[in-house]
Order: sequence, then structure tokens, then C-alpha cells
Amino acid sequence: MGAATLAAGGLTALATGAAQAADVNVARNGGFESGLADWSCTGGGGAVVSSPVYAGSAALKGTPAGSDNARCSQTVTVKPNSTYTLSTQVQGSYVYLGATGTGTQDVSTWTPGSGGGWQKLSTTFTTGPTTTQVTVYTHGWYGQPAYLVDEFSVFGPDGGGGTDPGPSLPGAPAGTTVSGQSTNGLTLSWGAVGGATGYHVYQDGVRVRTVATASAQITGLAAATSYSFQVSAYNAAGEGPKSAPVTGTTTGGGGPNPNPAVPKHALTGYWQNFNNGATVQRISDVSAQYDIIAVSFADATTTPGAITFNLDSAGLGGYTVAQFKADIAAKKAAGTSVILSIGGEKGTISVNDSASAANLANSAYALMQEYGFTGIDIDLENGLNPTYMTQALRALSAKAGPSLVLTMAPQTIDMQSTQGGYFKTALAVKDILTVVNMQYYNSGSMNGCDGKVYSQGSVDFLTALACIQLEGGLDPSQVGIGVPASPSGAGSGYVSPTVVNNALDCLTRGTSCGSFKPSKTYPGLRGAMTWSTNWDAKAGGAWSNAVGPKVHGLP
Repeated sequence: MGAATLAAGGLTALATGAAQAADVNVARNGGFESGLADWSCTGGGGAVVSSPVYAGSAALKGTPAGSDNARCSQTVTVKPNSTYTLSTQVQGSYVYLGATGTGTQDVSTWTPGSGGGWQKLSTTFTTGPTTTQVTVYTHGWYGQPAYLVDEFSVFGPDGGGGTDPGPSLPGAPAGTTVSGQSTNGLTLSWGAVGGATGYHVYQDGVRVRTVATASAQITGLAAATSYSFQVSAYNAAGEGPKSAPVTGTTTGGGGPNPNPAVPKHALTGYWQNFNNGATVQRISDVSAQYDIIAVSFADATTTPGAITFNLDSAGLGGYTVAQFKADIAAKKAAGTSVILSIGGEKGTISVNDSASAANLANSAYALMQEYGFTGIDIDLENGLNPTYMTQALRALSAKAGPSLVLTMAPQTIDMQSTQGGYFKTALAVKDILTVVNMQYYNSGSMNGCDGKVYSQGSVDFLTALACIQLEGGLDPSQVGIGVPASPSGAGSGYVSPTVVNNALDCLTRGTSCGSFKPSKTYPGLRGAMTWSTNWDAKAGGAWSNAVGPKVHGLP
């Protein structure tokens, strides 16, 4: 799907603050309990269903057809010069939420997710000095399946046009648990509360965090110390009761760092544990230009979330496990990180609950100990659950310590919006994340951070899409450019090393840019990644020999 299909405003963040006490829901029939009353849907694409629903007994089902995106809207009465929070619960891929006629800047947000669960979409808008009515809407996208919407609300000052009844106080969160213990941090998670806008976290009776989702990372704690936590839910009606207290204890600190440090500017290459026509390599054969070698791939097991690794000795010309382990140790001694990649095009690992999150962390750590891997790479191309993947990565970090190397290789569509699962996960583990090497290939056209559409294969495609991550919350040291090493390495999107180097110069120095030039430079940019070291070797090392020195010479 091309970027022309993606709405601007993809970096809209979830509103996490509670509405003011005087605010009301100026939307009507937002739970669709009265059918489509107060709503207007295009093309006959809107209907009310009794299942599945997020709350109550009804939800909206919109079915795009042909050139109709099943847009459902209503006009709400608002006050001029006022701010409103627009939110709803959705299911489906490419579900949009927005407002037009605001008198200032019209807004929209969307979810690229395709999971089966409900997701919250939220954005805010401010009315102009003479604006008294605004049209709010939701819709799907052309050629996509039906979408679902429930609990649609527009909270802000009463414009006098009639409102839905205000919400009641939410109940106390249940199932609060502690995971991801480290020397100075803990991760809390709990069951979501229906009707909640967000949650307050209390540490030893003092409120320390306010979050929009049912988990929170608590940092800045003392080592080997126990803390008591409680959580409450809130909405426009106020704050509900606190959960039962739960105790978490930080670890007592680790021993010496067993892994080499990743350099400020790093080159990452994926190493193929299979023979697909590229040069067959042993780990010892990989060019010294690479600072991170991602072994591809881990294998799924019959235990949900758990992984294992099976060296393809036969396909790799008799490469033995002992030789493999020795080669990893030699690379580490030379300062190279060797990590295990989880996923790939055919990866079937899924982490959708606390049990599978624990299974992933435990099995990944066991493989690190067995083979000497310095960390893991997340390359799940069929989506991920940010709540439980975050749990898994924090649990692994608690086991492995500060030397853990954690990388990600999302597709371009996964990093178009901070509300996407990959972007949410990256931001949630930002304090332990090494680098996100997005795959700038096999994707077609995409939106850049300026809202314009860019085609893959150009400097602008690399720089304008990297800008989304750089301005969306990731540190420049956590952003890398991922490209194929040769035309054989991917179905589309190959660019010459010169284009990659121009993009690196553009982002770090402001030179060699195309039509898109970032508003500022990012000299701390981590570097670049390629699929794969094997295809690079097949092409005589042309990619690493050109891009490696450029990366290592960045400011």
C-alpha cells in the first residue's frame, strides 16, 4: 500500500491527561446504542452490530466498497477558542479518526494495526474564534475489510448542542503485576478498565506516573530495594479507587559487562543461516566493517513465545555448532556484537500475553548464554503486541543487564505512526533500545515527516521517513537506515551505496540532500543496516566497503 493512502498527522500522540471537570461529551450516540441516530454514513457502508462491542450492546461497523471508504460523521456543537479531545475504540486495519471545520487546523489520526483487539485512537483539536460547529468522523480505507468503532467521544466545553450522559467513575484495576526488574527500574502491568481514559500509578502512596495504557515503566529506583505500588483509573468523571497494593523489588546490581560496546556509529548486517543463492558464510567470514551481526533467524517452538536456534550445518557446508560458537566468541573479542534475530518474513513467533512474554525472555536469555549472543533483534513482519513485547524485552533486559544489545527491523508501514505497535514498543523500551533499523525496501511509496509522498529508491525516501522516527521520540542514536546490499537482496527498494551515503550526510550534516531537507541535523544518527552480509559478499563487498567507512566517519 502506498503512502498516498496514509493520512497526514501520523505522529499524533495519545492524550494522557484527564479532561477538566467542566468538560462534557458533545458527541451524541457515541456508543451507537441508538443505531445510527445522529450519524451520517456514506455509500450505505455503515451499520450497527451487537458483536463484537467494546462496551454496551452496540458498535458501528463500516464496510468500505469500491471508491467508498465507509465514512461516518456527525456535526457537534462547540465553543469558540476551545480545545476538545476526540477519541474512540476501533478494530481493523487503517481506521481513521478526525475533525474538519475546526476553524484552526483540521486533525486526523489512524491505526495501521490489523490485530483482533480493540485499540484506542485519540487526538485533540482547537476551535477558531468564530467556530460553533465541527464535523467529526471515522472511516476505513479502500480495499480494506470492515472496521469497528465504539465509545466515540468529543470531550470539551459544552457548546449547548446537547450531550451524551457523562461517564461514571471507573473501577479499580485488577491483576497488577511487577516484571522487568533491573537495578534501577521495574515494569508494572494491570488489567484494562472499561471506560477509563488513563491510569495513575502510586509508589509508596505517592503518585509518580500517569499513563494512557495498562502498563508503566518506573525508573530512578534504588538497587536491591522493595517498593509498594497501586494503580487507579480515571476518566472525565474523576479518579476511581486504587488497586490492591503490589510489591516489586529491584535487583542488586550485576557483574562486569560481558559484551563489547556498540560504537557511536554502527554498521549492522544480517547473516543468513540458510543458503538461498547468496554467498554461504561462516560468522568468521563476515566483513570487519560490520559492528553488529544479526544471525537470521531464531526458530519458533511449540511453547507460545518461546524460541530456539538450529544451525543449518548441512546448508552451510558442514559448519558445526562448535565452530559457530567459537566464531561468535572471536567476533566479540574483536569488538563486534553478534545478536539473534527473531522473526523474518516467515517468522511465526507471537507474544500476546504475560506467559508468552516470559517464555520469550527466558528462552532468548538461555540462547544468549548457550551461544554467546550479545542480544536480540526484533524482526516480526506480521505485527506485534506492544504491551506484551515490552514486557518480554524488559524481562530479558533484567536478566542480561546493561550490556544487552536490542535492535529492531520494522517495515516502513510499521513506523509511519507513533500509534503503531512497533513504534509504541520502541518508545516503551527507549531506555534499553540500541537501534531501530527500519527496512526501506519492499514497501512502495510512503509519507515523509512533512506529509508528502516519497517513492522508495531515492535519497528523499530515506531521509524523509527517517525524520518520522527522529521527530517521533527516538534518539538519533537509535535510528539506522536499512537497505538491501544488492538488487538480489530484496524484491524492490535497492539503492546504490552512494544514495545511502548521501542520505547519511543529509541527516547528519545537512549536505547531499534531495528535495527534502530536514529542519535540523542529527549528528548522533547510529548508522545503517543491510540485508544481508551474504548478498554483500556475493557482490564483492561493494556495500560494506562503501557504506562502512561513511558510517564510521560520521560526526
